[in-house]
Amino acid sequence: MLLDTASLYFRAYFGVPDSVRAPDGTPVNAVRGLLDFIGRLVQDHRPDDLVACWDADWRPQWRVDLIPSYKAHRVAEKTDRGVPDEEETPDTLAPQVPVIAEVLDALGIARVGVAGYEADDVIGTLTGRATGPVDIVTGDRDLYQLVDDAGEVRVLYPLKGVGTLQLTDEAWLREKYGVSGPGYVDLALLRGDPSDGLPGVPGIGEKTAAKLLDAFGDLAGIMAAVDDPAAKLTPSQRKRLDEARDYVAVAPKVVRVAGDVPLPAFDATLPTAPRDPAALDALAERWGLGGALQRLLSTLAV
Repeated sequence: MLLDTASLYFRAYFGVPDSVRAPDGTPVNAVRGLLDFIGRLVQDHRPDDLVACWDADWRPQWRVDLIPSYKAHRVAEKTDRGVPDEEETPDTLAPQVPVIAEVLDALGIARVGVAGYEADDVIGTLTGRATGPVDIVTGDRDLYQLVDDAGEVRVLYPLKGVGTLQLTDEAWLREKYGVSGPGYVDLALLRGDPSDGLPGVPGIGEKTAAKLLDAFGDLAGIMAAVDDPAAKLTPSQRKRLDEARDYVAVAPKVVRVAGDVPLPAFDATLPTAPRDPAALDALAERWGLGGALQRLLSTLAV
């Protein structure tokens, strides 16, 4: 089981009231909410291995170099602090992220992030290396591209917490979008994605993109059709795709998750007891982790 950790702690933050606080009054709603999420996932799915995949770089420069608008709207303007490229994060969430990292480390839950890459890229690399079934838990539809029935890879998309999950497989993708997992990359880049700052091809929405992919197979087939006067494209589609050639040439590398991230050594085995009980006890006392931590520990011990 691979966790898109930031996706989950953002959901926990907005799903658990900020009245959930440590003894000193600091909000810990994201920390405790994430612990409950992990406990429920373990209880319901009992994975052999669990990896909390981490955004070591939420906006890698190599993606920005290809598409400068990539996640640009999420950048916080904090020039007075000299960090203009910092992601906009709610003021009471940002201090909780290091606590989450410390708690996961003390528990012994593998936490893997690599400089220059997003958690999505870590997930893509681990999925490619897996020798058995993989469940990816994320609220990010970009990871639909990894769905692969033959490889037993599916996405568990939270609909309400993590107790109600949309089990995304190839049949669901074809029913919803008319594409396979790999085809989702082409669909996403043609359609665009405002949440990631991807402009898409003007005038090509989701339905049109799906129809073009159905007609011509993939992005390469669509672009070949642009150069084929006999291909069944409307004049406006042909014009818009032709004008978008520069974007179409670089967008696949931006949208497609990396599969070759140089991962560090780690043990993904789901722990049955804390790796560092003393550190965990100190964290639990300082941050008032209480029932959420105890519920997770009880679930892990089963």
